[in-house]
Amino acid sequence: MMLIRYLSQIGRYFLMLKEIFNKQTKWSVMRNLIFKEIDDLIIGSLGIVAFISFFVGGVVSIQTALNLTNPLIPKYLIGFATRQSVILEFAPTFISVIMAGKMGSFITSSIGTMRVTEQIDALEVMGVNSLNYLVFPKIIALLLYPFVIGISMFLGILGGWIAGVYGGFTSSAEFINGAQMEFIPFHITYAFIKTIIFAMLLATIPSFHGYYMKGGALEVGKASTVSFVWTSVSIILFNYILTQLLLGS
Repeated sequence: MMLIRYLSQIGRYFLMLKEIFNKQTKWSVMRNLIFKEIDDLIIGSLGIVAFISFFVGGVVSIQTALNLTNPLIPKYLIGFATRQSVILEFAPTFISVIMAGKMGSFITSSIGTMRVTEQIDALEVMGVNSLNYLVFPKIIALLLYPFVIGISMFLGILGGWIAGVYGGFTSSAEFINGAQMEFIPFHITYAFIKTIIFAMLLATIPSFHGYYMKGGALEVGKASTVSFVWTSVSIILFNYILTQLLLGS
């Protein structure tokens, strides 16, 4: 019974994706909606992303330095390990899970509140495709999400450099040498491919939970929690699949 319920939810999710791109809202209205979503979802997330990235990069650098107890292991490995951790996993995946909490709960609660207060029904009565009106601007806004992750990568490595150099664990030249060592440009491509997929999940899964919720104000809170859980699960699952496909050769 549980399996059938999950399968019906997944089916409904894909039908929702199809409906989003039907019967477009006119551009003059859509343009303002897109700019509003960029402000809410992208610009509004830069502060927390910058703060977390900087300090986690510093922690990765310090943890690596503290574990290099053997004097024969070169210090430039601190820069190398910081770069690899930040670019491959921390910036794209860890930040996306945090954004599932920040963006996801915001999207679910805002659309859920519209459902509870019958604003979505009003849009339908006016002949507007409510899914296109509400979800499509979020998808377009989150195409800028790789820009947020790019900032996260830069600040993570910068935080690692500051913590490593000013904490007395390594010299600036050694850290930068390690950060540049054996750099594979495809790792950046891999990180941004993941980021685009995660952006789609961040825009659509919370929207799905908000749009199809039933009940009152209490259920809006429950829907936000459920949407965070399922968005996080999807991100972790797709992270595994994409890593296996793109790097597991």
